[in-house]
Amino acid sequence: MRRITPLLIPLFIAALPLAPEAPVALVLHSPAFSAGAAIPALYTCDGANQSPPLEWSGAPEGTKSFALIVDDPDAPDPKAPKTTWVHWVLYDIPAGTTRLAAGADPAHLPAGTRAGTASSRHTEWSGPCPPVGRHRYFHKLYALDAVLGERGHPTASGLDALMRGHILAQAELIGTYQRGH
Repeated sequence: MRRITPLLIPLFIAALPLAPEAPVALVLHSPAFSAGAAIPALYTCDGANQSPPLEWSGAPEGTKSFALIVDDPDAPDPKAPKTTWVHWVLYDIPAGTTRLAAGADPAHLPAGTRAGTASSRHTEWSGPCPPVGRHRYFHKLYALDAVLGERGHPTASGLDALMRGHILAQAELIGTYQRGH
């Protein structure tokens, strides 16, 4: 058996293969608010009611499109929630997309993006407007291995069913809002 002399140990270690890098996770954030923090009134019914800017990175290999669902599980009252109110449903966001600008109405979405139906029965952003208390707003981004194609304007639950078996990764950003604060 050969012995490695102490002078050769650094060279021997440098020649070892590196461990594979950990996969990059899908990450979603907003330049307008931090995770767990208050959503500025500009993006709510008390302001301009425009969608907040969202940015993401770390899409896994094989991503063909993204989907986004924004909902509030605290409706109507966080102390006695009865329903999940859906504020926005988007799908077929092109795979090369890494952001949605503030105020991304249907005319200003990335080409090919399709809108589903929110609880307001509209396809546009419907900003936070809680009747009572501080609500949580879950911005859920999904990396999909498929482009779902024209499916009408699915609800969040309809989009969940369409995405089943196609989700490669998911990221979540939670913001809060309470009227008058």
